[in-house]
Amino acid sequence: MKFVFSPPALVAALAAASFVSMAHAEDIKFGFAAPLTGPQSHYGEDMQNGLTLALEEANKKGIKVDGETAKFILVSRDDQADPRTAVQVAQQLVDEEVEGILGHFNSGTTIPASRVYNEAGLPQIAMATSPEYTNQSYDTTFRMMTSDTQQGAAVGKFIVDNLKGKKVAIIDDRTAYGQGLADEVEKAVKKAGGEIVRREYTTDKANDFTAILTNIKAAAPDAIFYGGLDAQSGPMKRQLVRLGIQAPLVSGEMTRSDTFLKLAGDAAEGTYASLAGVPLDKMAAGKDFAQRYEARFKKSPGVYAPYAYDGAWTMITAIEQAGSAQPEDYLPKLAAIERKGATSEHIAYDDKGDLKEISVTIYQVKNGKWEMVETMVSQAN
Repeated sequence: MKFVFSPPALVAALAAASFVSMAHAEDIKFGFAAPLTGPQSHYGEDMQNGLTLALEEANKKGIKVDGETAKFILVSRDDQADPRTAVQVAQQLVDEEVEGILGHFNSGTTIPASRVYNEAGLPQIAMATSPEYTNQSYDTTFRMMTSDTQQGAAVGKFIVDNLKGKKVAIIDDRTAYGQGLADEVEKAVKKAGGEIVRREYTTDKANDFTAILTNIKAAAPDAIFYGGLDAQSGPMKRQLVRLGIQAPLVSGEMTRSDTFLKLAGDAAEGTYASLAGVPLDKMAAGKDFAQRYEARFKKSPGVYAPYAYDGAWTMITAIEQAGSAQPEDYLPKLAAIERKGATSEHIAYDDKGDLKEISVTIYQVKNGKWEMVETMVSQAN
């Protein structure tokens, strides 16, 4: 028998090459982007926690991909809720060679970033709810939540039918999210037989709404809808009360937060907010999710954590079904996915990437807390 001895340097090089090959085969990187600093950082943190929990659970499960035990890694970037920054961040994640995108959070950042991901062929599951996101005819765009088209239709009907809001004033913050949701509410109000008596605009940086609200007061609306963030709806509700405007304030899911309650204070009472999905304790596995989340992060999950968690597991499941983390291999599995999650027993997508199950819940502030008023669940046509 002939023994061959390799030089130590060669042995080290071969070992290093083997390690690199193994790392590449095992490590599956998901890109994540959201506001992680600034006034919207609580949204980004909530979303990131949901993703982190999903990836940690997947890594414990020991999922096999390409014959290797997969290690899922989250590559996080702060897009500062800014569209230009979001595009830069998107290119950074593409250059990082991630295998999929879980984000962005805001519609205004998701839409421009989605073009970068689509050009790179990267599947993207975003929290963004603007109709424009999935109306771009990209086969790479998918949602974590019900779209604004679906949510706005339910909210507009609720305002007219339940609140008897025949005369409605609408304010939005001119962001893709705020304006998009307000537009859909306006359509639904008119369809239900209501009238839009004022349409006003602000920004997602404003905190003084006296002039806008004075104009609205003169129109004597039965209800006021605001499309925008809690950083604005909180001060807005205080100013509504100060001006003696009796019409109830109705808003979207970004107002349905503890931050709104803090900013609005006692004036928060009576405010309505819609939220895509159902209450945590009514979700398919919401209670179980909440227990695991609280054990991991030592606090209760926010609005977006369970949807982010399901988004991550949906992408992971598609990769497991394909047996490959290559986007071109698992994208067809993602498009055809049917699975049970924490938020729903029926997670599946239509041909645009919108969720087939439409679920919207209306909440109201009572005694300083958000309480469920009504939940509407249906299947998209």
